[in-house]
Amino acid sequence: MSSSTKRKEDEVVFRISMQRLSCICCSLPLFGFLACVGTSLYLHFEGATATHCGVRNYLPSISAAIGGFTPEKYIWRICIGLHCAPRYMMPFMYYRYFQNSMDNVKQKFAFTLMLWTACLSHVIEISSLVGLTFISSSENRGLHENLFISFMVFSLLFMLIMCILMRWCNQDKPENHKDRRSQKYKTILFLVNILSFLASVYFFIRHNSKCEPGVYTIFAFLEYVIVVTNIAFHHACVVLDFGEHEVYVAPISMSGRSEKMA
Repeated sequence: MSSSTKRKEDEVVFRISMQRLSCICCSLPLFGFLACVGTSLYLHFEGATATHCGVRNYLPSISAAIGGFTPEKYIWRICIGLHCAPRYMMPFMYYRYFQNSMDNVKQKFAFTLMLWTACLSHVIEISSLVGLTFISSSENRGLHENLFISFMVFSLLFMLIMCILMRWCNQDKPENHKDRRSQKYKTILFLVNILSFLASVYFFIRHNSKCEPGVYTIFAFLEYVIVVTNIAFHHACVVLDFGEHEVYVAPISMSGRSEKMA
């Protein structure tokens, strides 16, 4: 290593790889989710699994697990609050990522429009998650439900557009195995997520109309699948697309922008 390179390395005051940052950000909601469900089952089983018609149920819904009892709601709020800030980088990163992949795309206007929609959807998804986390259904049921609907709609929209954009970019690059693997994993996770969501809607309606024992348990389990696949999708986005990148804090002179800003 040359002396100039070593001097530049010494000027970096903070550095973290995107893989490690993704592991931290995705581990927080996953830990919070598992801790809340486990705590609800252990400490508040009767209350967390209660249904409006009194039929037998074995699993708490997401809303009951994360916002119905203490300390579950505090665990969830802390985990979501800590993990959200770095996630707001992702729309800007993906905008630059796909902008650099537009050379072989013929319909550039449609591609750019979908890219902007994906970035905006991701911002709304994160903001809705923060909102429904800190505004529980017991405090403001209507707003909580609207934020949940917003979260689901825009998270599914983001995943769908990401799969389309990846396919669009890769159709003329059959030799790019890394991007095709990324496309494959994202497509699988998206399909599992949306099928679980549609199935959960069916079982929720069936529970409310027929009040059969165990049906709400299936609904709750499908909610868990939605949460886990959503986390896995975002982790796959970072690890597969930005795994060789890192975030660092250093003097502006190291970024090559000092002359532009002068």
